[in-house]
Amino acid sequence: GVVYNEMKGAFSSPEGVLDRLVLSSLFPDTTYSNESGGDPENIPDLTYEQFLDFHRNHYHPSNSYIYLYGDMDMEERLNWMDAEYLSHFDKIEVDTAIPYQKAFTQMAEVESTYSITSAESEEDNTYLAYNKVIGDALDPELCLAFQILDYALLSAPGAPLKKALLDAGIGKDIMGSYENDILQPNLSIIAKNANAEQKDAFIEVIEGTLQKIVEEGMDQKALEAGINYHEFRYREADFGNFPKGLMYGLQIFDSWLYDDEKPFIHVDALETFETLKAKVGTGYYEELIRTWLLDNTHGSIVVVRPEKGLTAKTEKALEEKLAAYKNTLTEEGIAELVRQTKELTRYQETEDTQESMEKIPVLQREDISHEIAPVQNEERKIGETLMMFHEVETNGIGYVSLLFDMRGIPEELLPYTGLLQAVLGIIDTEHYAYGELFNEINVHTGGIGTSLEVYPDVEKVHEKAFRTTFEIKAKALYDKLPFAFEMMQEILMRSRLDDEKRLKEILMQTRSRLQMRLQSSGHVSAAVRAMSYTSPVSRFKDMTSGIEYYELVCRLTDHFEEEKSGLIRKLQGLAAALFCPQRMLISYTAAREGLTGMDEVIAKFKEGLHEGSPAGNMVCLACEKKNEGFRTASKVQYVATAGNFIDAGKEYTGALQILKVILSYEYLWQNIRVKGGAYGCMSSFNRIGDGYLVSYRDPHLMNTLKVYQGVAEYLRSFQVEERDMTKYIIGTISNIDQPMTPSAKGDRSMALYLNHVSEDMIRKEREEILSAGQEDIRALADIVEAVVEQHKICVIGSEEKLTQEKEVFGQLKELN
Repeated sequence: GVVYNEMKGAFSSPEGVLDRLVLSSLFPDTTYSNESGGDPENIPDLTYEQFLDFHRNHYHPSNSYIYLYGDMDMEERLNWMDAEYLSHFDKIEVDTAIPYQKAFTQMAEVESTYSITSAESEEDNTYLAYNKVIGDALDPELCLAFQILDYALLSAPGAPLKKALLDAGIGKDIMGSYENDILQPNLSIIAKNANAEQKDAFIEVIEGTLQKIVEEGMDQKALEAGINYHEFRYREADFGNFPKGLMYGLQIFDSWLYDDEKPFIHVDALETFETLKAKVGTGYYEELIRTWLLDNTHGSIVVVRPEKGLTAKTEKALEEKLAAYKNTLTEEGIAELVRQTKELTRYQETEDTQESMEKIPVLQREDISHEIAPVQNEERKIGETLMMFHEVETNGIGYVSLLFDMRGIPEELLPYTGLLQAVLGIIDTEHYAYGELFNEINVHTGGIGTSLEVYPDVEKVHEKAFRTTFEIKAKALYDKLPFAFEMMQEILMRSRLDDEKRLKEILMQTRSRLQMRLQSSGHVSAAVRAMSYTSPVSRFKDMTSGIEYYELVCRLTDHFEEEKSGLIRKLQGLAAALFCPQRMLISYTAAREGLTGMDEVIAKFKEGLHEGSPAGNMVCLACEKKNEGFRTASKVQYVATAGNFIDAGKEYTGALQILKVILSYEYLWQNIRVKGGAYGCMSSFNRIGDGYLVSYRDPHLMNTLKVYQGVAEYLRSFQVEERDMTKYIIGTISNIDQPMTPSAKGDRSMALYLNHVSEDMIRKEREEILSAGQEDIRALADIVEAVVEQHKICVIGSEEKLTQEKEVFGQLKELN
């Protein structure tokens, strides 16, 4: 049931429909033509015995891949693994080899549909995809070369294929997808928000552009930028919060699955980078384009058109199928189904025995360190500008963030700061076309990006004080930092914000990407929107990146000719007001030697900024309880409820971090996922009192809200074994003590400074977690009740479901 509802959600997404059709059209005779998660139409046909047979055969050591990573006695570990695990099994033969798909003699063509709501337009809503199979995964040079070609031809702003399709009016958003983690990698060129009748023109523009590139030669700067872009990331190995050992392990499967003798060919890439650098300007890349994209007939054209009410049709067909099945049952047959359902419910509610649980080894509380991760904040002044230096070993890379304080910007302009952030860096400047700018940056640095950030003041939670910043970030080797500052100044001070054609393209692309995010991560949007009814911090997030921002982008794209003059004035005015030394803070993460020359570089940079005024006070953002339902063509819901417990007179405690773990793996897990069939469920309770509960790909709505109402009562009677309590604490600490890259250490230190979170506060929270008992969890019931009883809800989901249960909403809207 859980997977059934997960896949109903996945099959509701047009991008999901497209991805499946691309694979099945290219590999009709191999396992890649099937959906690994299961087609919702077929999942109910799976029998328990089939399920067990599959598990017995495939989830067996004979079919396993085992790797060890880290500083350990390998021989001792291998001996232990043999004695304690592998020797307990007999070897069996499991044939999981994936055959090669025989190449096509001509390209395949496939057409299908996806569902839209009755209020959505069918015009400009089709997906077109041009797909080619590129060699195989055991050719590391070809795989890396096509990652670089994907960047140079398609993915980088201003890339020739993207620009040619946009200039031809084919699609509003052009995307590239190079999949190199399957046996036969494939490249897809995708036009979103196109029309089906543009299919032939789509093919002609792609092939004509590629032919011209082959004849005239690749842009060498674009190739150099693509190589440096990928090499910088390869050397940096920044996997965010994920452990490097895990990520390297996943990477080796890109070849190991297909050849037991070649696990490291993609991990060990330095020589390949050098080979590919030497081939720039030799005709090598042009020949790859000719061979694999122009002359290669192993490909497909996929068209996915919108169809109004398709979700309702499939649901009605399912109802009729079930009704017909029920009519074939005798009274005894129906009684047997009822008995099976009751047995399933009993099974779901049966807890694991203590004997079973104790088979899993668990750390003890005393094994967990009481030390907090160090905070590296060293205040330095460059003239009147504060630079916070975070001393971390970075392997010769400097990470710079310029933070421009947005306090004092009028409320009506705040959503436009989201647009300014979206535009800068991908629009022409005085000295560069936007594609040239992007390539110039990537040839010499590890990249430059912009973001909006919000920092709640934990010392003023009752006043709901917070600071917002417009941030531009760069990373580069120390000797390239002066160039990075020059490029940041080019972006901030010399962007042509009056380029109407490019502004419209960016707005269309932004709308497209927001649509995809609302469909794939609707739980995030629903939670932020629900919290915006009570939290100014969340209201700001919603205004600048959430549903309110999406509504602004839709209005601007729908009425661009009427809105463009005002939009340009607002963007130019915001840039002039924000980008001045008086509003700027600097965060810099590097080793001590990375400070050399930085004062002079920053002083020169400041001279080129606007003259302006210091930041004022943050505007007071009004919050209004709306209880909205947003109707989509999805078959599932994202159900959020939110509130603020400090408003209700409660206080924050570190035990709330444990509560997130308990709810995620116990109460919400059991009631929303196991019994309710939703794919996921999450919660959060933070230092400023904001709290929420939200479900993910959920077949229910009202039932889920009732489950939320029961959290407080569950906590009041909370009682578990001490072993379980320790597990929850370990889970909480594992969320806190995640691996941090050098840049993440600097970002964390700066955020703590701006949030006014002291090391003493962090220590206090950690001690509250490590010393928590069951009585501390029971004491949280009033806090959760204070959040849930505020009845502030937001749901994104099925048009039919939300209309059926409309009485729960203050407003029902379309999200299209």
